[in-house]
Amino acid sequence: MKAIVYEQTGDPSVLKLVDRPVPEPGAGEVLVRLAVAGVNPTDFKARRQWPLPAGWQTPGQDGAGVVEAVGEGVDQGLIGERVWVWEAAWQRPWGTAAEYTVVPVRQAVRLGAAPFDLGACLGIPFLTAHRCLTVGEYMPEKLHAGALSDHVVLVQGGAGAVGNAAIQLARWADARVIATVSSPQKAQLAAAAGASFVVDYREQDVVEEVRKIAPEGVHTIVEVSPARNAAIDVQLLRPGGAVCVYADDGGDEVTLPIRPLMVPNARWQFVLVYTEPAVAKARAVRDVSAAVAQGAVRVGADAGLPLHHHPLAETAVAHQAVEDSLVGKALLITGEQ
Repeated sequence: MKAIVYEQTGDPSVLKLVDRPVPEPGAGEVLVRLAVAGVNPTDFKARRQWPLPAGWQTPGQDGAGVVEAVGEGVDQGLIGERVWVWEAAWQRPWGTAAEYTVVPVRQAVRLGAAPFDLGACLGIPFLTAHRCLTVGEYMPEKLHAGALSDHVVLVQGGAGAVGNAAIQLARWADARVIATVSSPQKAQLAAAAGASFVVDYREQDVVEEVRKIAPEGVHTIVEVSPARNAAIDVQLLRPGGAVCVYADDGGDEVTLPIRPLMVPNARWQFVLVYTEPAVAKARAVRDVSAAVAQGAVRVGADAGLPLHHHPLAETAVAHQAVEDSLVGKALLITGEQ
């Protein structure tokens, strides 16, 4: 099979297209013939600094394709099923930037008739967004239609992949969603994703505009840039509200005022999908799958997430684009659609 491999950490030049034997699924595993793989910021961060326990790594956590074979103890009926894959490369060498990958069976989730492009976009962004929308003091453990009907959600950075996922999931759950963006183009993307209100933080006062919409404050803030936005977030939480931090764009340290957060019993929750509690991740996989089955989530420009397709041989180009803050989603075409 064709696969992208790197044997040392570094810039995109370490990524090489090679021929590798198709892996055999072990007990409890499935072999997936991939059609599309997603590229996330975590992929280039891993390529630059994560250790290589196997001495090599195929990058890519997310993808979609068809189950080709199953290991011992796995239902043979899964063979031929269309699936989406999550966390393929977390502490494992077989990522999704390849024609095949092998993962534990729970990490290959039935996709039904949904497009492979959608399946390849689900993993990291949607599971992260789900955690941000369910971990607050007054947020539900599970998402479904109506679960957030009396909630206001603020998505800081509504044009990114996680921001897009948070908007779509929150709207599916009937929240009022406010998104912040940095340009008119990104405002159009956030609105296409389903944001009820969009604030251009370069042109408008975020606190003033959000308070007009939600005078009592917001229940949850999905936060991409805590170092930049902390002072804003503190002013916008309602009592018991939560700021859910999933990235460190703009700085890796944040300073918080104690009393203004203590009085309303506010929460700052840090979110990393890989290490979140297993039960929370299982709920996220189930709920995201339900949203897909109900047609509640989409990808593409008309859903606020433009897609940029690259052949497998151009994985380095896709990695560089994501590292350069690509607007939209980079996908690798790894096999037949």
